[in-house]
Amino acid sequence: MAMEIPIFPLGTVLFPGGRLPLRIFEPRYVEMTKACIRDNTVFGVSLIRAGYEAGTPAVPSEIGCTARIVDWDVPNPGLFTLNTQGETVFRLKSRRTQDDGLIVGEIELIEPPDPIGVPERYEKLQQLLRDLVHEIGAENFTRPPRFDDAAWVGSRLAELLPVQPERKQKLLEANDPLRLLAEVENLLRDLRDDR
Repeated sequence: MAMEIPIFPLGTVLFPGGRLPLRIFEPRYVEMTKACIRDNTVFGVSLIRAGYEAGTPAVPSEIGCTARIVDWDVPNPGLFTLNTQGETVFRLKSRRTQDDGLIVGEIELIEPPDPIGVPERYEKLQQLLRDLVHEIGAENFTRPPRFDDAAWVGSRLAELLPVQPERKQKLLEANDPLRLLAEVENLLRDLRDDR
C-alpha cells in the first residue's frame, strides 16, 4: 500500500521499536512536527545518502523507517524537543521537495517478518542485550522489552553498535531477524578483533 509522508533525512538510522530523540528548529520540520502532532501521523526517517541535515534538502536513502512522536515539548518558541519511536520499515518509491524545502515521499510499507524467537545459538547476543539494557537503563528502550523476539534483540543491538551509519543501514535493509542477528554477531566479532 503506497502512502505519502514527510521524509526527514538524518545522519542516523532508525529501527522499528527504536527510540529517537530529536531537536526540531528548522521551519520546515517545525511545520512537519505540528502536522504530525495535530493529525497523529508518522514521518519517515531516512539515512542521508548525500547532503546534510540542515540547509538544502539532502538525498535520503531508499529504505527508511516511519517514526511516531511519543511525547514532545516546546522549550522555546520555534523549538520542539521530541521523543519518537520507530514503527515500520518503508521503501521510498518517489519524492518531491515542497517550496519550504520539506521532502514528501511516496512510500511503500515493507511487511515486517513474522515474529520468531531467539535461537539457542544467539543466546549470547540475547544476554549481551540484557546486560546493556540493565547498564544503560530500561527507560531508554521501548517497553516492555522483548528479549525473546529475534527482530527486537537484533534491532536494539544494531542501534547500539559503534559502527558507521552506512553499516547500520545495511542491517535495517536485512528484513530477516535471523540474518540480522548473524550480521550483528559478525560485526561484534570484527569489532573485538580490531581491538
